[in-house]
Amino acid sequence: MQAKVVFGNAIVEGAKRWGWFIGHFITPSEDPRSTEDLEVKWAVHKAGDSRTQWAVNNEAATLSILIHGRFRLQFEDGDIVLSQEGDYVLWCSGVPHCWVAESDCTIVTVRWPSKSGDSVGMPRQFEVTE
Repeated sequence: MQAKVVFGNAIVEGAKRWGWFIGHFITPSEDPRSTEDLEVKWAVHKAGDSRTQWAVNNEAATLSILIHGRFRLQFEDGDIVLSQEGDYVLWCSGVPHCWVAESDCTIVTVRWPSKSGDSVGMPRQFEVTE
């Protein structure tokens, strides 16, 4: 029988999955956090942390919300800097992106749907633009 209420700690539960704690990758599949509808990530970054390889999601849309700090996302059309609590950026599937933490920061990211292998790296390298 599937639990109707689940509680825990996003940091602890996501520690072995780069911060992701809800999505298709949760086992057993009867766990309410196991879903192909969406993925949720709690990310705590130190200043200078980055993903320098461009990546794209073939099917999923993504929403990143700044809890605190300063976080830069780079897209082909330019950079978006999240600098105030509650700042967010939403991008559709097929949009290449990469990122850098400009200060210690915390970000919540929601991606939908949750599909195995949907996020793929791209050969282009990240360059911070000011």
